[in-house]
Amino acid sequence: MNTKSLLITIVVAFVTVWVTDFLIHAVWLSSTYAATKELWRPEAEMMAKMPWMLLGQFLVAAAFTMIFAACVAEKRCISCSLKFSACIGIMVAAGQIIMYVVQPYPGTLVAKWCAADIAQTLLLGFIVHKVYRPPAK
Repeated sequence: MNTKSLLITIVVAFVTVWVTDFLIHAVWLSSTYAATKELWRPEAEMMAKMPWMLLGQFLVAAAFTMIFAACVAEKRCISCSLKFSACIGIMVAAGQIIMYVVQPYPGTLVAKWCAADIAQTLLLGFIVHKVYRPPAK
């Protein structure tokens, strides 16, 4: 594993996750969240917990990048990177479907989350593929 490239790619992946999460949740789904406000913490409480959100987003970016570097990167194959990304997206979406069973989330919201998860991981995979450089052989 190329440690310097890995660290740079984790930072780029974190920024990607943060920006896409903002676009998905604060822009695209904001009206849906407003219509279902009884399901969410008050805004002030969520903002007070924002460091935990950032930690979670960082861990997603780090895990995605480290698995990519360990298992996919040396192939330097964009289709392999996108297949990996799609599988991660499907796995994350599966968790949303499971939450739908145990939480009173609207089905349309869960469907949007699933679509967003897959799109986000595909974009993340493309970016990580472009940024990470495996060690020279």
